Amino acid sequence: MTEGTTTKWKSPLYQMTQTTPTVLWNDSAALDELSYSIEHGAVGATCNPVIVLDVLKKSMDVWRPRIAQLIADMPTASEDEIAWKLVELLSIDAAKLLKPIFDQQKGRNGRLSVQTDPRFWRNKDALVAQAVHFSEMAPNIIVKIPATSAGIAAIEEVTYRGVSVNATVSFTLPQAMAVAEAVERGLQRREREGLPVDTMGPVCTIMSGRLDDWMRTCTKKQGIITDPGYLEWAGVAVFKKAYKLYQERGFRTRLLSAAFRNHMHWSEYVGGDVVISPPCSWQKHINASDVTVENRISQPVDPKILAALTKLYPDFNRAYNEHGLSLAEMDSYGAVVVTLRQFLNAGAELNAVIREIMLPNPA
Repeated sequence: MTEGTTTKWKSPLYQMTQTTPTVLWNDSAALDELSYSIEHGAVGATCNPVIVLDVLKKSMDVWRPRIAQLIADMPTASEDEIAWKLVELLSIDAAKLLKPIFDQQKGRNGRLSVQTDPRFWRNKDALVAQAVHFSEMAPNIIVKIPATSAGIAAIEEVTYRGVSVNATVSFTLPQAMAVAEAVERGLQRREREGLPVDTMGPVCTIMSGRLDDWMRTCTKKQGIITDPGYLEWAGVAVFKKAYKLYQERGFRTRLLSAAFRNHMHWSEYVGGDVVISPPCSWQKHINASDVTVENRISQPVDPKILAALTKLYPDFNRAYNEHGLSLAEMDSYGAVVVTLRQFLNAGAELNAVIREIMLPNPA
């Protein structure tokens, strides 16, 4: 037994994947990071515009020649078209690494998430068309669609068309429930027509850390005074309540934890039939830690913490209560707006990277 193998077996994430229903996906499509993650038990990967941009920044020496070749091969393409072609190539490369897992697990895992264009967050038809296109790039692609009002409608339609979805830009219980219900409607439409559903693997992301971030923003904007440690539990509370309701109602969508800010966005969900998707850097922190692998998904959040969050934060109530947000109100919820803006800015920055190669400044 090699030293590397021994270390892997001792790592908390590997232990989790071998002893609990909880699975690990890597929060990046960078091949070196994905390889590390697979070595430690990962069976999938997720991606978004911020992650793609980060991959390029870290590996520009690798990607610059490929970008230059794309520019040469697509002489009439805009920088935006080049950027999306680059996203597709990165995704296809990562999907190949996961394909053996996909085949072995018959579609439940082994998937690579590709994010739809965040500029389409209000356009159901554009989301559907892009999702179908992405799903055709490789058999193990899962498509990320935002949990906006237009996105929820798109999720039902593409599910009906046989596309496995990963709902993103999702932070609240109302969003998670709307996603699961939309997936069920899409699956039921397929079943009524005798179409297969057994190899589909839908998931709904809850970006736990970004909900915590929004509570911190509310704290500052509204001058709220509370125990700062309580804010670390907002996303956990929403995720655990969503998981309980998913189990009770028999939804065929799995929850996925993303946007790590502390180890509880992993450790508090262990034992659930859920996906944990930390960045590779977080995986290395967790694997080097002494946090134990224990079934904590069913352990409730301290009632004292829940009472404080409920009393002081109207936006926590909106996130924690099943009917706290209407479908239309999801589009204007603070964490949704902040995240959409960040994704949109990342897309613009990615275009700027392409522009510098396509049209270098002669000065």
